[in-house]
Amino acid sequence: MQKKRLLTGVQPSGITHIGNYFGALRPFVSMYKEYESMLMVADYHALTTLKAPAELRENVMGAVKDYVAIGVDPKQATIFQQSAIPAHTELAWILECQVTVPFLMQAHAYKDKVAKGLEANAGLFCYPMLMAADILIYDTDVVPVGVDQKQHVEYAREAASKFNKVYGDTFKEPREMILRDSAAVPGTDGKKMSKSYGNTIPLFGTKDEIHKAVMGILTDSKGESPENVYAIHRLVKDETEIASLYKANKGKYKVVKDALASDIEALVAPMRERRESISDADVANILKDGAERARERAESKMKAVRQKVGVTI
Repeated sequence: MQKKRLLTGVQPSGITHIGNYFGALRPFVSMYKEYESMLMVADYHALTTLKAPAELRENVMGAVKDYVAIGVDPKQATIFQQSAIPAHTELAWILECQVTVPFLMQAHAYKDKVAKGLEANAGLFCYPMLMAADILIYDTDVVPVGVDQKQHVEYAREAASKFNKVYGDTFKEPREMILRDSAAVPGTDGKKMSKSYGNTIPLFGTKDEIHKAVMGILTDSKGESPENVYAIHRLVKDETEIASLYKANKGKYKVVKDALASDIEALVAPMRERRESISDADVANILKDGAERARERAESKMKAVRQKVGVTI
């Protein structure tokens, strides 16, 4: 039986942290072989916030190294760079012509920016339709997302439905696969771990960098154990294994933090070693091969789309 197609994307916007790992990377590794999986490095999406070309190039390379280091086999998943497939932006424009401005104004990311008084550029405003194009152009069946990203897949379904009603059955309507733990990884301050909050623990940091970040976790004197430390530790190690540690060291925050740092290092060290063995040339070859496979699929779909909208003479 033919496998269903799964698409996930990673925005190359900075250093990968353990929140990324537990929320998205590890779940992808655990399931990608069950699907015809596509992993997109969403560099065009990153342009809505990142304006440093050298940093973006470095982040793209780093994102690929991260996924290969944690166990993704490029021969069993199509790893590609979004900008290498021009059909994404072409389809995004066509989809934008199917939806209204009020429809796009409901996007959470756009509303959050406006509410905070930050610049909401046109790219951010149209972001949902580029993401819809990313998904629809490959006839994607399943899109793994966190609860807070569910709306992106809903937008893709709505865009597909609108296009199909006008031009006939063309796009498959994708379904979201909710990653329950993606919003449950706390940062060092207790908020959701995020680069924008500056509360992260680097996934591929050195032993000293990891230890320093763990020592900076906000603690409190309530309850049987420091809440934020325990919440992170239970993701790294089974709760049955750490329960006795916290019970025996009630109030000894340094002891449990040292244990957490040690357990993170034990998890990360083998992956860090693999990552260091991946060269930029290796990444270039992976992206070249992935782009060839993705481009063939995308162009096949766009040929049909161009014909239906009437731009093919």
